[in-house]
Amino acid sequence: MDQNFSTGLIWFRRDLRVRDNAALHLALSRCRQVHCVFIFDKAILAGLPHADRRVEFIRESLVELDATLRQLSGKADAGLIVRHAVASNELPRLAAHLKVQAVFAARDYEPQALARDDSVREALAQAGCAFFTCKDQVIFEGRDVLTQSGTPYGVFTPYKNNWLKRVAPEDLAHHDSAPLGQRLSERPPGLQQPVPSLSDIGFAATNLASLKIPTGERGGQALFEAFFERMDDYHATRDFPALKGPSYLGVHLRFGTVSIRQLVRIALQRQAAGSAGAAVWLSELVWRDFYFAILANFPQVARQAFKPEYDAISWEQGPHADALFAAWCEGQTGYPLVDAAMAQLNQTGYMHNRLRMVTGSFLVKDLGLDWRWGERYFAEKLNDFDLSANNGGWQWVASSGCDAQPYFRIFNPVSQSEKFDPQGKFIRRYLPQLAKLSDQAIHAPWAAKPLDLHMAGVVLGRDYPHPIVAHDVARAKTLQRYAVVKKSSPQTLQI
Repeated sequence: MDQNFSTGLIWFRRDLRVRDNAALHLALSRCRQVHCVFIFDKAILAGLPHADRRVEFIRESLVELDATLRQLSGKADAGLIVRHAVASNELPRLAAHLKVQAVFAARDYEPQALARDDSVREALAQAGCAFFTCKDQVIFEGRDVLTQSGTPYGVFTPYKNNWLKRVAPEDLAHHDSAPLGQRLSERPPGLQQPVPSLSDIGFAATNLASLKIPTGERGGQALFEAFFERMDDYHATRDFPALKGPSYLGVHLRFGTVSIRQLVRIALQRQAAGSAGAAVWLSELVWRDFYFAILANFPQVARQAFKPEYDAISWEQGPHADALFAAWCEGQTGYPLVDAAMAQLNQTGYMHNRLRMVTGSFLVKDLGLDWRWGERYFAEKLNDFDLSANNGGWQWVASSGCDAQPYFRIFNPVSQSEKFDPQGKFIRRYLPQLAKLSDQAIHAPWAAKPLDLHMAGVVLGRDYPHPIVAHDVARAKTLQRYAVVKKSSPQTLQI
């Protein structure tokens, strides 16, 4: 795209920052004046809970973005135009009202977003307005990284190896919009309203503030700076939920309040300096690109198993299955690490990555429930919900996805608890009713001595539930359930 325009419009979506924003920089580079818009899309909001942390996170981040854009422009009446409407209708209408010749946006890769953008592109074209999208939320997209035969990867390690060979300085280039800030236009008088409140768009406040989840570009940068101090230890701390090991940047990556290019640049530098922690964290960022590529190249994964033969599995159904699922959702399974993880999710919208694997495996391989049930629940609850990563993670634990764990790899929730929360610190934080149990008893209260339970003030069935399934029995059922897809009879692998 080498055209220049008198007036353009930057449509913010999953890139709620000014720093290193590819779409904003492109718009400012190609237009003499640029308007800025964010649309609270009613087509998306309609399916969300009345109190949703993600909506509040977006709203608070928009307040900062609005102020930053105004500061960058040097104009009091500049800033962000925020609308509450169906985006596919409102964006073309707004573009016509502002008399822009081109609209710019960072690419979004989810099926619903692609359909929306096709509709917007068609409407803009009919009005003689161009629509340009660019890569911003990933390093490599779609078919950027392919096998030697020109096909998409379905296994992570060779994808990662090729990704690392291919990544070059131009892929990580910083997009500096500051020198072009004066091109940001003042908003027309009728569009100078402040960012709407949550109640203005039909939502209620959540516990976002009390959880002290930092929002906006400043919040994302502060979290990254804090993580940088412990990045070198990431490989040693990342699997222990009671430790401050992760970056906690998931929600900021989800809404683009941090730049993936900045994160990768720093991770590569630290890896080159010999940091094992940075190397492992970089792998996690590559996994993110990998799952985006899987969704782009195999869009059917949003509806079915990546490995079609796994859709032949017969999952539990009926009232008993519904009761098992409710117990899992509510953190009432009788397995403390699983229940503490679900309590963390329900209370905060966050779940530690190791625990996403543990709770997912428990739902699928202990309870025998369809992984799609868990996928939908996480989609509703996770602050950092991202379709590609959520789907990839759930298909991984169900063994139905690309490069997934083998079907016979069945997490033991007790041994996982003993290994990754050995002193029960995480369990005690989210299940205070078990706080007085010993480090040994807290992982499997049903196996504790009656006196130990009495001394801890725990009555099973009253203060904490009995296990809803026996793991050994469930493991045997899982192997039978997966018999429709197995090609051999390997021994059950306990982890």
